[in-house]
Amino acid sequence: MARDKSSEDYIGPIRRLLFGVIVFALVALFLVWRIDSPRVERLRAQAIDTFVPSFAWAMAPVTGAAKLISDFQSYQQLRAQNQDLRRELQQMKAWREAALQLEQENAKLLDLNNVSLDPQLTFITGVVITDSGSPFRQSVLVNVGARDGIINGWPTMDGIGLVGRIAGVGRKTSRVLLLTDTSSRVPVIIQPSGQRAILAGDNTLAPPIEFLENPALVRPGDRVESSGDGGVFPSDLLVGQVVLGTDGRFRVRLAADYGRLEFLRVLRAQPHERIGDPEGLVGPQGEFFGPAVPGTFNPAALTRNEVGDG
Repeated sequence: MARDKSSEDYIGPIRRLLFGVIVFALVALFLVWRIDSPRVERLRAQAIDTFVPSFAWAMAPVTGAAKLISDFQSYQQLRAQNQDLRRELQQMKAWREAALQLEQENAKLLDLNNVSLDPQLTFITGVVITDSGSPFRQSVLVNVGARDGIINGWPTMDGIGLVGRIAGVGRKTSRVLLLTDTSSRVPVIIQPSGQRAILAGDNTLAPPIEFLENPALVRPGDRVESSGDGGVFPSDLLVGQVVLGTDGRFRVRLAADYGRLEFLRVLRAQPHERIGDPEGLVGPQGEFFGPAVPGTFNPAALTRNEVGDG
């Protein structure tokens, strides 16, 4: 107990002495730092040159922390810039897709304008708004109808070849039956051989050729056009090219791009003139096939059996 009491007697005065020395040193340092004198200025400069470089190791953690904070702030700025660039890139991609779609639509419209048609055929261009969506029904809807003068049976084309025919007319829309539909039958002519046949849809992009007159005259790559027989389609409309299918049958690779039908040209086909009075025909030698006159020979009055017997 005596020893502890004696040690406390010594520690108290030493603490007070140290506190007084520190306060005195701080006050002196303050006064020296505030005195505006050339000698004091030289003293301050000498003190800074002496002590500050030696404290660089002590300032290293502070400097590193400040640099880390600055780098973190820079990282946050870079991350924000990266996000802005990503958003701009997405917008640019959307604009690029829109530009490509407009370019494709423009190209298709230009193709429609470049198609060479019979001057007697006029047309109206429609936009494909939907397809059948069924593997068993090949048709599309266009945004032109009875209000635009569309008539059932008119042919339709894209920028290159024949697509189908109008098979249903509404007031504002029409249904186009495609050549690939199983109910489609189109009379065609194969060039340069001049062979006539029927293009029969079978729900594929290469429908077969049926009722071919002489298959030996047909070669893959021959041009296929509408023949105009039966008044279903006007003649000389491009259909496609002959190809040899895997089943050994002649088929037609359609010229129309069925994968991207966006615009269709509906041809205003003129109806064929029907013969209502066969007795009024003029024969090959200029004779008039009129009603039979008693006592004269009139070929129009012959029946099929009489002609065959003759």
